[in-house]
Amino acid sequence: MTEHQKPQKQAFCGFLNVLKPPGITSAQVVGRVRRMLGGEKVGHAGTLDPEAAGVLPLMVGKAARLFDYMQDKQKSYIAEVAFGDATDTQDAQGVSTEHGGNPPNEEAIRAALLGFCGDILQTPPMYSALRRDGRRLYDLARKGETIELEPRPVTVHSLTLSRMTERDGALLAVTCSKGFYVRTLCYDLGVALGCPAHMRFLLRTQSGVFTLETAQTLENLQAVAVSGALAEAILPMELAVAHLPCLEVPLWLEKPFRNGIPLSIKALSNVDELVQGKAVRMRLAGELIAIGERQGDDIRQRTWLGE
Repeated sequence: MTEHQKPQKQAFCGFLNVLKPPGITSAQVVGRVRRMLGGEKVGHAGTLDPEAAGVLPLMVGKAARLFDYMQDKQKSYIAEVAFGDATDTQDAQGVSTEHGGNPPNEEAIRAALLGFCGDILQTPPMYSALRRDGRRLYDLARKGETIELEPRPVTVHSLTLSRMTERDGALLAVTCSKGFYVRTLCYDLGVALGCPAHMRFLLRTQSGVFTLETAQTLENLQAVAVSGALAEAILPMELAVAHLPCLEVPLWLEKPFRNGIPLSIKALSNVDELVQGKAVRMRLAGELIAIGERQGDDIRQRTWLGE
């Protein structure tokens, strides 16, 4: 290397499965990891409330281009519902809005949970990151404004009572669709049982393909970064889109493929399973290079991931 040459910055691309601690926002986690990566582009694939803990997948570099294709519809949580108080935020950080009632027993809770399973309608809380006319609902709520919100369809795949806890609490295990609010479930459960309630604790154990078993703490990631081995902790981009059908591009089509030219299905094999307009992984020499889709008799690129 000559004195005029500068070492190239290492490009990081992929996912980091972070175990977010309570008391820190998802944006703060992103900021800390970005600094570990020397300013590399980082974003979270689904936020967690500041006081919640658990799985927070982060997209690094070009992996952010895969956000719309990720299989993140299914999420799993462990939550503690506390009976006796409802709050304005529906969690333990809010101000009490209703107090009293007789705490339900285990049998009553199990019976009530059946009404929240399957495809249901849920009204989002005012203290949420949803937008109305370009403004976050939690910003409106903090100013004392309220808006009539329409219930939205969500799916609860499983919902069970794990055990009763101290101080009139109950521990729930929830597996649900994207867009489901566990704290709203706790509030609604209180309404159904005639006893005000709020969410005392929340741990996300799964977000799509990312699970608690493979999540890493910020402290561990910092130690790995200091040792210079952070690249080894980054999960491959293809992990998050492995549910999409895969198309191997033959090497003799590499030039037109890299030039963005649509590829004729007549020149490709294993295309019978490709559905019109649906995303497909496009690999070259075993490496994920692009996300494409079938349009008529061609495979067209939608998102480029290669160099």
